[in-house]
Amino acid sequence: MKITYSTSKINSFGGINFANSIIDNTSVYNTIDEMLGNRGIYAQYRYSDLFRSYFLMTLCGGECAEDITEHLRGELAQVKNFDICSADTLLRMQKELSTAKETIVSKTNIEHDFNINISMNRLMVKLLTQTNQLSAHHEGYIFDYDNQFIPTDKYDSKRSYKHADGYFPGIASINNLPVYIENRNGNSNVKYKQDETLKRAYSILDEFGIKVKHSRMDCGSFDKTVIPVVEANSNYFYIRAQRCASLYEKIKETTGWEKVTIGFKEYEIASIQYAPFGWKKSYRYVITRERNTDGQGNIFTGDSFIYRAIMTNNSEMTDKEIVEFYNDRGQSERLFDEMNNDFLWKKMPFSFLNENTVFLVMMAICRNLFHFLTEFISRKLDFIKPNFRLKKFIFRFMVVPSKWIRQGRRDVLKLFTSKKYHLILG
Repeated sequence: MKITYSTSKINSFGGINFANSIIDNTSVYNTIDEMLGNRGIYAQYRYSDLFRSYFLMTLCGGECAEDITEHLRGELAQVKNFDICSADTLLRMQKELSTAKETIVSKTNIEHDFNINISMNRLMVKLLTQTNQLSAHHEGYIFDYDNQFIPTDKYDSKRSYKHADGYFPGIASINNLPVYIENRNGNSNVKYKQDETLKRAYSILDEFGIKVKHSRMDCGSFDKTVIPVVEANSNYFYIRAQRCASLYEKIKETTGWEKVTIGFKEYEIASIQYAPFGWKKSYRYVITRERNTDGQGNIFTGDSFIYRAIMTNNSEMTDKEIVEFYNDRGQSERLFDEMNNDFLWKKMPFSFLNENTVFLVMMAICRNLFHFLTEFISRKLDFIKPNFRLKKFIFRFMVVPSKWIRQGRRDVLKLFTSKKYHLILG
């Protein structure tokens, strides 16, 4: 095997120039500076440089701020009109955007740590409307809420019921796009003060004219303080109900079970009216049951079925439609998978909850911009699909040898590929 060398400077991630140009044309970087404000007259870098650095770093496969300094400085240097920040500067800017942690002592003398960063969440929704990923003219948005446990060994992280230290942020999403994130420590029950979290989430959406038609949540939101908030801020809601003895008594009286196929499984399904929490007002409960494979009996119903219930105020859909619609919220699991593995949630850089909240929201914004980017490029290039995960997008689009050359008194990007990248510019 013979080897030859060349000292010509060729970059590996030529796609970064197109990605930066597409996002820059939406003016999101200008909006970031407008909404987050100036850092001071003597500051060399702006907050938009922070977001641009992390976004482009992620598109090049970087995993932490130090990767920019140690490995990707040459790649990011090819981006026109962009000054590269050091890792220390990037981390310092995130600390500047943090808000104070709130500690609330419950009646049982448990300390609950919360961090609420309204300005970052307002920015996240504003950018979604600016890129037309959300629109005030749309009437039927579906709002999903869940808490995601992120195991992490930080200075102030606390023990969760999942037998690990970490944080337990609440995440609201629309169309699988994060719209509100509020951080809480690992020891906090997901129901604790959740009604106040949801009020803040709905309030920010309302501020930007985003209308919620449906709200879907798991049993962590089945609480007498939460349901009135959800019902007041959406036309219809669907919440996984927790079972209790009085509900089982009602189920035992139910007749007329209908056999249906949902996915690949056979179920029996029925609806009942039930008033939870001792309330006078009753709601529709859609009950599904499937036979227990081990034949073990249910102590409450006296049969061998596994029962599940969805509480809703929707009287228009059929029982099967309610269950299938609720099951679609499983897409949020993909959102958490992307955030943890593609957009670095499992590698939070700070020791404190409030500073890590800034990182969580910032990376959620980067993910939203990534989905805008793939959707835009997929309309121009047939080798890119809008549902590509980050790794596939890097291999298919970002990795292309490139070099800036001087030609006809102007800078020209020379690509060493047969792929038709120029179609993006059309």
